[in-house]
Amino acid sequence: MSGPLTLPARAKANLFLRVLAKADDGYHSLETLLCRLELADTLIAERREGKGVTLELAGEPLELGPPEENLAVRAAEAVLRMVRTPFGVRLTLSKRIPVAAGLGGGSADAAAALQAVNQLAGNAIPRAELFHLAAQLGADVPFCLSAAPLALAWGRGERLLALPGLPSAPVLLLTPRVSVSTAQAYGWLDAARSSAARRGAVVLDPSALSGWSDIARMAGNDFESVVFARLPAIREAFEALARTGPLLCRMTGSGSTLIAVYRSERERDDAKLQLGSRHGAVIASCTA
Repeated sequence: MSGPLTLPARAKANLFLRVLAKADDGYHSLETLLCRLELADTLIAERREGKGVTLELAGEPLELGPPEENLAVRAAEAVLRMVRTPFGVRLTLSKRIPVAAGLGGGSADAAAALQAVNQLAGNAIPRAELFHLAAQLGADVPFCLSAAPLALAWGRGERLLALPGLPSAPVLLLTPRVSVSTAQAYGWLDAARSSAARRGAVVLDPSALSGWSDIARMAGNDFESVVFARLPAIREAFEALARTGPLLCRMTGSGSTLIAVYRSERERDDAKLQLGSRHGAVIASCTA
């Protein structure tokens, strides 16, 4: 396939997130329930003469760092290294997912780039190998590459159990005007935990993952306590969001975005009006 390809890069949310042991290499094991959102970036990939990958941003300019560090660029380059006849690729990215906010925007872009560049190469790389590349790029990339609307992930996110999707639900995403460094959030969590601390047992019965009410009862995020303690603006935004009466309200990833799930679109829209823009940017979406 040689024509341009346009793919959505859908955001993710963590409905629960448990941070487990820290390995000798410094990485932590995770246990998380990932949900796909309708909110999405748009990636256009097309072949061009020569070699290498170029990235263009459509719409308002954003600070995404050097192109060589961008996950979508790295994903495209990973595919090109594996095909017999490399070619040039131009990526055009339209961003709607807030940057560095715990919604997996970079991971979603990377997953879309893996899929698109492989299609441009005639699907030269088997899907299982694409997942191997995804795991090397980041913890959320395998889920973003999968077609699963809901999945349990553990380890570093490279092990996934795809689950049937939940009924689509209206969502508000509130991104406070303060960013959270993922590395710093892990550091805060490690400092807050006793070396002798033990985690309690959790039974993840499939029936407990089939409805929003059941998931709301088990929802939680280990990063919340340490992030809220150090960044009061995020705690205040969380409290404001919780006061709108959602079925579920949590921080996603290491923050700073907060997600609230509502029983109806009317409740969601009333909550958006109630929040205004005092605590940060508010985006209405739905689960995919």
